[in-house]
Amino acid sequence: MKIVNASKRLEHVNYAVRGPVLDAANRLADKGEKILYLNIGNPAPFGFHSPDYLFDTISRNLFGSDAYSDSKGLIEAREAIANYARSKGIYRFNTSHVFTGNGVSELIVTTMQALLNHGDEMLVPMPDYPLWTAAVNLCGATPVHYRCDEQADWNPDIDDIRRKITPYTRGIVIINPNNPTGAVYSKEILEQIVQLAREKDLIIFSDEIYDRLCMDGIQHISIASLCDDVLCVTFNGLSKSHMMAGFRIGWAVVSGRTEYAKEYLRGINLMTSLRLCSNVPGQSVISAALSDPATPNAVVQPGGRFYEQREVVYQGLNAIPGVSVIKPKAAFYCFPKLDSRFNITDDEKFAMDFLHQEKVLLINGTGFSWDKPDHFRVVYLPEADVLKTAIDKLANFLSGYKQH
Repeated sequence: MKIVNASKRLEHVNYAVRGPVLDAANRLADKGEKILYLNIGNPAPFGFHSPDYLFDTISRNLFGSDAYSDSKGLIEAREAIANYARSKGIYRFNTSHVFTGNGVSELIVTTMQALLNHGDEMLVPMPDYPLWTAAVNLCGATPVHYRCDEQADWNPDIDDIRRKITPYTRGIVIINPNNPTGAVYSKEILEQIVQLAREKDLIIFSDEIYDRLCMDGIQHISIASLCDDVLCVTFNGLSKSHMMAGFRIGWAVVSGRTEYAKEYLRGINLMTSLRLCSNVPGQSVISAALSDPATPNAVVQPGGRFYEQREVVYQGLNAIPGVSVIKPKAAFYCFPKLDSRFNITDDEKFAMDFLHQEKVLLINGTGFSWDKPDHFRVVYLPEADVLKTAIDKLANFLSGYKQH
């Protein structure tokens, strides 16, 4: 039999959170080693669980969930999503512009496939959540990475965005609140992005899955609320705010000048129809969850786990000689920097070396499309004492580490 090769479309697809360092960690775990996984934003393994009332809601609706829903989703779920979007100040859309998905990840791929052709370009932040870059590449289009400025609290560099717009640019992706940096973008920055999109006739794709996990009294602003004359696709879901990652509950809302996007909307409709529908039992909890701000609020207030674990990681990392990190404002990630004393030229090797010595899994910064081998991402979902141990291990490792 001939060797069966993968599609050439996968040659440029990099998905670091599922890459070689994770494979190495799993091999060690298979040999009986105890590995601390700080590589992925999955709350359940660290003692976070969906509220009981959401399990009860799913249970009550199971007997009505054994058939396909409309490919866009249950009307009651989409109406709840529409009401949530309006509560964020997004008005120029209707429920026919709301699409449910098996998590935001599915909808990212769907909306890119419905839009992009070979030769198109999409502006994607650097660093990014790597699925965005992968989705653009899968379409045969080109991700063009614009810089987020570490010295400006990881806000997007507007001048860099402007320089990278070409006649082939179709849209601009923002991740706000941001994964992997934990940044929350200011209104001023968002307004400047809107103005660029307006001037250059670009679609804005805004990944807002962490909008209910802001800390320090920060209020998240949805970029679509700042414009009704620019086409925006806003993504959100329950995986993080209500600890429901395994239920795969996400959605996208297309707003703005939708009258100019009839063919694009038809394309999204086609793509959602191809997978028939999203998880129907999961859809049944959307209305209840979006009426419950208490669950996400509890973890991001002082005394809450996300808040307190952030403090441990922020203070602990900055105390390590040669390591610095900007304090995250939302979610449960940070993106520390390693200074030149470690002479790191291969950050995947750094992550692999740390894994083998200390049995802690981190993801290297270039896996998030960062252009230098001097950062890594920490997921601070474990409890504070576990994080303190992990930071001690990192300090011990770095005390004698230098690449040659």
